[in-house]
Amino acid sequence: MLTKRNDMKKLTFLLIIFLFGGIKTFAQMDSIVFKNGNYIVGEVKSMQRSVIQIETDYSDDDFTIEWEGIDKIYTETYFLVSLTDGRRYNGTIQSTESGNISIVTDTGETIEVTPNEIVYLDDLDKGFWNQLYASIDLGLDLTKANNFQQFSMRSNVGYMAKRWQIDANYNSLSTKQDDVDDILRNDGGIMGKYFLPHDWYPLASVDFLSNTEQQLDLRTTGKAGMGKYVIHTNELYWGFSLGANYNNEVYSDGVTPDRASWEGFFGTEFNMFNVGLMGEDINLLTKVVAYPSFTESGRWRADFNFDVSYDLPLDFYIKLGFTLNYDNQPVAGSSETDYVFHTGFGWEW
Repeated sequence: MLTKRNDMKKLTFLLIIFLFGGIKTFAQMDSIVFKNGNYIVGEVKSMQRSVIQIETDYSDDDFTIEWEGIDKIYTETYFLVSLTDGRRYNGTIQSTESGNISIVTDTGETIEVTPNEIVYLDDLDKGFWNQLYASIDLGLDLTKANNFQQFSMRSNVGYMAKRWQIDANYNSLSTKQDDVDDILRNDGGIMGKYFLPHDWYPLASVDFLSNTEQQLDLRTTGKAGMGKYVIHTNELYWGFSLGANYNNEVYSDGVTPDRASWEGFFGTEFNMFNVGLMGEDINLLTKVVAYPSFTESGRWRADFNFDVSYDLPLDFYIKLGFTLNYDNQPVAGSSETDYVFHTGFGWEW
């Protein structure tokens, strides 16, 4: 009885596809069949972090569906498709009878892959704004004792194209209380990557940091190097990068002369999406970069970042973050380490 019911659902689904195919000049329709036999028709907007987003005419909000819960997918939408081995294509996707997915590219080529090989889908039909992504989260602490006030912010914006990606971020911390010097910290930067076959990419970035703990009025760094994703799936990625870095520092103590040096850098980054806890809405990111100096004997620095966020409805989230900067040869009277512990409420686009 259950088999007949599922067969009827599939027959109905095929009939709907046929009917929509006859009027596709009026509306672009994509369709998804779930593993339980249900289906949905609309416009697929993206798939990232193993979650696919589809827009329908009969709902004010987009539907989000776990990628592993999909049995078949048929699209007319034109996507940027990213695969686990680093290949990238522009085109449409269709499920095959064998359970794989065929990518029909803009050059007319057909590439067949397994569903697990697809890391990322993004709708190219909507143009520039659909390739843009951003997030911002804010934290505020107020205490009556000593009139304590602390404000923190983390933000980022990025753009993803077929062969390149650019990301910018800005973070700020300000603490004030009676009878104590203000604590200020600001950091940010911009990084560009160009994607090559087999998940290799050259990178270039410019970053800045200022903080009162290490008496840094401004540290400006410029990096250039190569990176590679060792693991790259729709659930996580892990990669390494290395290269050269130019470091210029201006201090706020009014005594220490400016320092400029050349450094190497070696870093690793791990990002896991939809961790299987609390409804699979937890995301984890950690990054470590070490900077051994080429021109200052025995000096080395390190940056460490750790963020964990929990997704809420309507693209809101709560975040817990930790950032650490280390310098084994700081200026006299300042600390080797500066760290920030951040809790915030945010929104992503």
